[in-house]
Amino acid sequence: MANKLRLSYPRIMMLLLMTWRESLLCSGLEVSPPEDLAVLDPGHLGLLEITWSPPRSLINMTECLIMYHLDYYNTYRDKWDAVRTVFRTYRAQFNLMKDVKVRIYTLLDGPCTNNTTIKSTNYTELIQKPPSTVIEDTAVLDFICVFHNMEYMECKWKRSPKTPATSQQSLYFWHKSLEQALECPKYVVSGGVRSGCNFTEKSLPLFTDINFCVNGSSLEGNLKPTFISLQIQNHVKAAATEVLHLQAGPDRQLELDWEEPAGNVPGHCLEWEVEHSQEGPDGEIVSKRITAEQTSLTLPSSQRKKTNCFRVRSKLNNYCVNNGFWSDWSRQICSPVKATSCQEPS
Repeated sequence: MANKLRLSYPRIMMLLLMTWRESLLCSGLEVSPPEDLAVLDPGHLGLLEITWSPPRSLINMTECLIMYHLDYYNTYRDKWDAVRTVFRTYRAQFNLMKDVKVRIYTLLDGPCTNNTTIKSTNYTELIQKPPSTVIEDTAVLDFICVFHNMEYMECKWKRSPKTPATSQQSLYFWHKSLEQALECPKYVVSGGVRSGCNFTEKSLPLFTDINFCVNGSSLEGNLKPTFISLQIQNHVKAAATEVLHLQAGPDRQLELDWEEPAGNVPGHCLEWEVEHSQEGPDGEIVSKRITAEQTSLTLPSSQRKKTNCFRVRSKLNNYCVNNGFWSDWSRQICSPVKATSCQEPS
């Protein structure tokens, strides 16, 4: 038995040596970065397609999984975003009037690396500059979109003071349900020039990135375009509350209640703000604002000699959307009723 062990010992040592050598080679394995990095523009107003090829040294690799680590600069959030994928293409949103920056690494994992992920030391990088053949400082100002009562959306903008008087601006939009970008269905015209776009006759999808571009041209050259990406449910402005009731309850408490505005805005998504103004005999007005989650509010009795006035507005809460606009204020209701309403602070 001992002789058999001695005879097999050299073979065991040889196997261990071979295994150690393979491990050593793997630990020193150098992985090249991807090649042929390119950024393609399919005409989706900032949604670009990033493509690449595996390094030539790994084309015939069969024992390991080849993956990729992509970094791209998010021009809307001003930060680098990262993604890992086994595919050779990825789509990301960019502001086309800023530098497009992407860089990509190769990742290798599997038997050839002792099941340890190895990342290429170097990366392949691409930086694309925006077009320089535009008139500077001619991008539109104060671009804003409002989804009125979840019934129709309107986008507005202002012209830059440096925009040539003879120029005309156009709005284009795209989302994933469209094959190509479309032009504004109905322009808002002010002073003979376009200042907005009304989507009353064109429905836009909720919870979907919608890309907008406002551009234009003039005899002096092309205007600087503006690119915006948004989701319309984050731009809702509910209608003003129209029905309010105010009465004196037990112990002379004031009970205020109101009805939700008519329209498509879900009532459970609304949060409320109540402005309470007290006017004393000397005409002095003191105001405060109270938040409410329900469509009613009870306040303790106030001094009889003071007039109490209320008005209400609403906004979609953070449980339903990421952002939104306050509605206009409701009419003001007072107790005791006055011949003329209380002064409405701005």
